[in-house]
Amino acid sequence: MTHALLLGLLLQAPAAAPKASPATPPQSLAYRGFSPGMAYRDFASKARGMAQTSKDVLACQTMHHTAQVMDCAVPVRDPADSARFYLSANVIEGRTSVISLFDSGSVSLLKRTQDDMRLKLGAPQRRERSMWEWSHERKFVRLNWRGGKTWRVVSITFNDRDVMDRIAKYRPPQASKSKSK
Repeated sequence: MTHALLLGLLLQAPAAAPKASPATPPQSLAYRGFSPGMAYRDFASKARGMAQTSKDVLACQTMHHTAQVMDCAVPVRDPADSARFYLSANVIEGRTSVISLFDSGSVSLLKRTQDDMRLKLGAPQRRERSMWEWSHERKFVRLNWRGGKTWRVVSITFNDRDVMDRIAKYRPPQASKSKSK
């Protein structure tokens, strides 16, 4: 066969799909039903369904000069394993820019959370001491922890940088400084 014929056969052959390695981040960064950049409607539905008691209501407060930006929060209990969290989110134009799950407890809380996140999201990237991250494009899920000898505070943050970038157009204009002479 000639080189031109071999080249023609290679160009016609379908490209092999790259094999995923264990370190390849998941395409979906979903954890406990939340994901970076999810629609507010989906976030609110999930949060309301996980509220700890009937008295716990998802409360949202809009920015004082626009309803396009709001912060929401509610204490929740995940029905899958009864884990309790304080859940909060920043919402811009109907999408979550940041979602946070916050909890504190014994040292075993951190181990359970780390094991569960590794199982569902794969191998993490260690960003710095007491911080793991799973990322894909401009989205990430980050696990942070701190604590003492017998207790831990655990924070799980979902972030979508594309949604976060939209906040710039809602910043109030800076007051012009008048010069006095």
